[in-house]
Amino acid sequence: MNAMRTGVNRVLLALAGLLLLALGGAVLAVGLGAPPPSWWLHTGPHDVLLTRAERTRWRHTAWWWPAVIATLALLVLLALWWLAAAVRRRRLTDLPVDTGDGAGARLRGRALESALAAEAAGLPGVARAHVDLRGRRTSPLVRAGLRLEPHAVPGETLTAFTTEALAHARESAGLASLPAEVRLTEAGHRAERVV
Repeated sequence: MNAMRTGVNRVLLALAGLLLLALGGAVLAVGLGAPPPSWWLHTGPHDVLLTRAERTRWRHTAWWWPAVIATLALLVLLALWWLAAAVRRRRLTDLPVDTGDGAGARLRGRALESALAAEAAGLPGVARAHVDLRGRRTSPLVRAGLRLEPHAVPGETLTAFTTEALAHARESAGLASLPAEVRLTEAGHRAERVV
């Protein structure tokens, strides 16, 4: 779902960008003296966007200003909603845990993130670890960033992370599966001096 939202976001931004680029290019071309097409609103480079008659045509009707204000308010609300959806992080606040007695319990997402990050940071070759828990309560997803020490072997570190830290988190939360996206980066280090 997150990938689909990202794809839709990119397509909408690309379409809006292409539309604005085409419109701006056409206005610039006509302004520089290119002959306007037959369907073009303006006839030459000195033509104004809205004439005085066009600007004041609906001014005295009762519905005009409420309609303009409502349209602009709707556009602002849609833009704010789109921005909030793009910026908002989809972190899980808690996970349901089956306790076996039928009552169940909730495991805080931050607690699982902290425990998983602490165990991952303790693995050999890991200098620092950062973990985010995303997805839905029924199907969580781990996004982990592991900063590797210079001597670490990435394949071995990834295997240790999945078989130890990630397996422990999955078992402690009582989950059937816990998929993960792991990003490995290397820690910067100073060059060793050879004498």
